[in-house]
Amino acid sequence: MARVRVGRVGEQIKKELSQIIQSELKDPRIGFLTVTGVDVTNDLSLARVFLSVMGTDEQKEATLKALASGTGYIRSELGKRIRLRKIPELQFKFDASIDYGSRIDSLLHQLNAEGNHSQ
Repeated sequence: MARVRVGRVGEQIKKELSQIIQSELKDPRIGFLTVTGVDVTNDLSLARVFLSVMGTDEQKEATLKALASGTGYIRSELGKRIRLRKIPELQFKFDASIDYGSRIDSLLHQLNAEGNHSQ
């Protein structure tokens, strides 16, 4: 039963974080990003936020630094929007699964094109 609640809290944090980052953070270092998932610990003390960021590696690092510097503001906004006794600490991490998927897709297209040329 507790795991179901943790999942619901994670989904709510994901939704609210997306809105806060897109509409209220004014840091120019934050590029085009998507919150792909939130993994919350069972005691709700830590939330790992997985992000997909478009751009170069330098832009991704700048985005991560901007989010780290705005963590206090983001947590205070989460506290206003979600009724929890204690708002979890936020850890921002890159979600490499989208890059990995697009790499596999391009390799499959490349293999398919080579297979069509050899026949």
